[in-house]
Amino acid sequence: MSRSLYKGPYIDEKLLKKIAGKKPGESGIIKTWSRDSVIAPEMVGFTFGVHNGKDHIPVVVAEEMVGHRLGEFSPTKKFHRHGGKMQKELEQKKKEAEITAAKAAKTTTAAKK
Repeated sequence: MSRSLYKGPYIDEKLLKKIAGKKPGESGIIKTWSRDSVIAPEMVGFTFGVHNGKDHIPVVVAEEMVGHRLGEFSPTKKFHRHGGKMQKELEQKKKEAEITAAKAAKTTTAAKK
């Protein structure tokens, strides 16, 4: 649910103070724990270290990110791939197929020379 229009978007004031009067390239990474802050147009070009619960994930703010929240670009859960033995077997077959395709392509290019 979005915030009411008369209140405006929530942006942490400490975050605005950190970027006030600075140019996007000169400041380095700006650490923040404010994952719920909305990205404002003034933040474009800055790199924020957004805390994910364990460490700070660097997020370079682009124009397309304006209106989203900082926490959306710093995932809190690490994805472990699905599957077990079956998945490993499928990946192994895929690698073998790539290797044979590369060898076949190499021999055809060598034959043309």
